[in-house]
Amino acid sequence: MSVDRVEEPTTTEDAVTTTAGAGVRYYNVAPGVRLNVRSGPGTSYSIVRVLPEGSRVAIYCQRPGTRVTGPYGTSAIWDNISNGQYVADAYVYTGSDGYVASRCA
Repeated sequence: MSVDRVEEPTTTEDAVTTTAGAGVRYYNVAPGVRLNVRSGPGTSYSIVRVLPEGSRVAIYCQRPGTRVTGPYGTSAIWDNISNGQYVADAYVYTGSDGYVASRCA
């Protein structure tokens, strides 16, 4: 993960978008960050891709994993953004220090 520049979103509306009808919420990845997407909820899992700067992610569920420190604090929460794809919640602006989605099964 790389952090060249960190800026807070100016409003919550800039950070979270809900898709009408689907109930899926999208969240901003920290500005200036290229974020590693891993195959599981921890830094020991393989990197499956890297999100470019300015990305937004849908969080389908969340689970505990490796504790990570990022622009939005230190957290052991990992966000499931697709089947078998996780990002550290400390790099995603959810507006909360806790869970914002259901726990993954």
